[in-house]
Amino acid sequence: MSGLHADAVSTLDSWRPESHPQDSLRQAYLAFLAARPDAMRRSCVPGHLTASAAVLSADHSNILLTLHPRVGRWLQLGGHCEDDSTLAAAALREATEESGIAGLRLDPIPAAVDTHAIKCSLGVPTRHLDVQFVAVAPEGAEPVRSDESLDLRWWPVGALPTDDSSVQALVEAALHRLALAPR
Repeated sequence: MSGLHADAVSTLDSWRPESHPQDSLRQAYLAFLAARPDAMRRSCVPGHLTASAAVLSADHSNILLTLHPRVGRWLQLGGHCEDDSTLAAAALREATEESGIAGLRLDPIPAAVDTHAIKCSLGVPTRHLDVQFVAVAPEGAEPVRSDESLDLRWWPVGALPTDDSSVQALVEAALHRLALAPR
């Protein structure tokens, strides 16, 4: 078992979501990890864990979303785990790479989990078992669009550019998580 795989098990085993549906998904992720030593690798065709972050402005009033080139929708920042030591490190790396913002502060406790079908970079249908975190940008942070995005911009948390229920649920979970996190 790799260090990242062990961290995913530890992170999800210790996390206690507040809703039954989130806890059911958490338990399904743990079962998947127990059955698949390759669950952290994109080469795991039945599905693989990914890490993302709801990047919020310093005052928590805006969320940074990317217009994803493959999916064609506004989504949070994130992606595949690579040579990361932890899920939280993967989420922070992805958020930093995709936003161009240095100094993001990431809460290492997950805010939510979400599973979605996708045609991955391997070109075959799979599932992303996404572990979602919250990151807060420094005051006045300005994002810089990378080549992994068609567009990148701040949106008011109450006026999202999408009716995607998973993004809306993540924003709610992120704001709730921030209310619980020590400052």
